[in-house]
Amino acid sequence: MKKVLIVEDSSMVMRVIKHVVKQTSLFQPLYAETLAEAKAVIAEHGSDIFAAMVDLSLPDAPNGEIVDYTLSLKIPTIVLTGSFDSARRESLLAKGIVDYVTKEGRFSYLYACNLVHRLIKNESVQVLVVDDSLTSRKIIVGMMKLHRYQVLEAKDGVEAIKVLLDNPSIKMLITDYNMPRMDGFELVQNLRVKYVKSELVIVGISSEGDGHLTARFIKAGANDFIKKPFNHEEFFCRITHNVEQVEMIEQIRDAARRDYYTGVYNRYYFFEKGLQDWLAAQEKNTPAALAVIDLDNFKYVNETFGNEAGDAVMQQVAQRLDHTLDRFLVARADGQEFYVLLVGLSNEKACALIERMGQLISSEPAVWDGHKIAVRFSAGVASRVEKTGEDGFDELVNNAYQCLHRAKDAGGDMIIGDEDPADEE
Repeated sequence: MKKVLIVEDSSMVMRVIKHVVKQTSLFQPLYAETLAEAKAVIAEHGSDIFAAMVDLSLPDAPNGEIVDYTLSLKIPTIVLTGSFDSARRESLLAKGIVDYVTKEGRFSYLYACNLVHRLIKNESVQVLVVDDSLTSRKIIVGMMKLHRYQVLEAKDGVEAIKVLLDNPSIKMLITDYNMPRMDGFELVQNLRVKYVKSELVIVGISSEGDGHLTARFIKAGANDFIKKPFNHEEFFCRITHNVEQVEMIEQIRDAARRDYYTGVYNRYYFFEKGLQDWLAAQEKNTPAALAVIDLDNFKYVNETFGNEAGDAVMQQVAQRLDHTLDRFLVARADGQEFYVLLVGLSNEKACALIERMGQLISSEPAVWDGHKIAVRFSAGVASRVEKTGEDGFDELVNNAYQCLHRAKDAGGDMIIGDEDPADEE
């Protein structure tokens, strides 16, 4: 968990901040009331400190010395101040602080905490900045890095497309308008052929033109347009709004793919994504196996302990499967059954892995209402198919079920895979 230094000398303000911080689980607060205490905390935790939220005026640092100190250590710093001063604000922003927050009530501290959350999330967000002016590009790159974004650069539209193709995880593109070879407007038009707004945020920027240029960018498919020169707060508010909008859409999509009770993927998503992954493996001649797992004693659990216990057992098993087999696609099928698509494993290796998974689950009983409930499962693992395409994937699933039925008929608590072709000769 990220560690965040919070420096505030007012006991009343500190109580409010602590109350707000208690509601977060994304960072661990380290508190101090003076510059001396802050230095001691930093000396103890060193480079583990991710960011700092500091009061501008402290008993032993009345003129903002704490800000200079944290910035000298390259700690992203959010400044808290009791009053708004335009000149001081400009001076602090020029020094490279993340933001300047006036202490005007609980919402201000909530805003500051949310800003820390955003910095943490930004570390996994890739942004491409496109501008033919090296000076202008470096300014924007510096601003984005200040907020912990992963930043890539391109000097025009043609180079931007190449960078995007090489880095498919890019979530946002910020592009200038006037550039050689391919200007920003043409770049937006080209990118919207492949990327929808929820896949790639595009923000246009320019120091020239009027409202008509803004309208052209938006109509061409840009998510937003910001005119130079930038106002610091407006720039980041607009950038954050666009990033969070895409994240919200991703969360909604992910929720639709998840099983309500267990949190792992549902069967509908498994058949959609599993088919894609299996076809890709077939095309590359990569081995792949599909396992169908069934909890042997699930009916007994429900009848003995009740449906709530059954749900708890199902959730705990799902979490263990998802955590242990995190490099593979895991989904809940129906009732007490789970699917696992094991791309990259032969049938023999897949069976061995699922068997070890079964041993792990049976060795650690599920816990519900003080009861320790033993769990065991059977599984069928299939790799061989005769058909191709979607029909081949359906055949793979059916073959895995046949192997599972053989395991259940043999008494359960076992893993059965495809028969070795050599045994049939």
